Amino acid sequence: MVYYVFKIAITTVLIVLISEIAKRSTFWGAVLASIPVVSVLAMIWIYTETKDIEKISQFSISVFWLVIPSLMFFVLLPLLLKKGIGFYMSLGVSALMTLIVYYAMISAFDKIGMKL
Repeated sequence: MVYYVFKIAITTVLIVLISEIAKRSTFWGAVLASIPVVSVLAMIWIYTETKDIEKISQFSISVFWLVIPSLMFFVLLPLLLKKGIGFYMSLGVSALMTLIVYYAMISAFDKIGMKL
């Protein structure tokens, strides 16, 4: 139980730290947010708990391919905001479109026999 609290605390502190830095400097906040901190932490937790290098390798490959559809969010959100659409609506539409692109990519991979 202590281990899970530790994992949650470390992950939470990093997210709060990035958001606080972003309030002061969007550039440095973006730099820190663009570093795959969550993925790296997940790999550390997976390795610590399982020592399964194959699982980490597969996880890394899956993250690589799934970053591509996630870019939809970061392209669409500023476009919608610049068009005067409210923040929460823009956020929701961007998230929904990202989910659709995720689904399309995963479906395409399934059709060609590639498992993520």
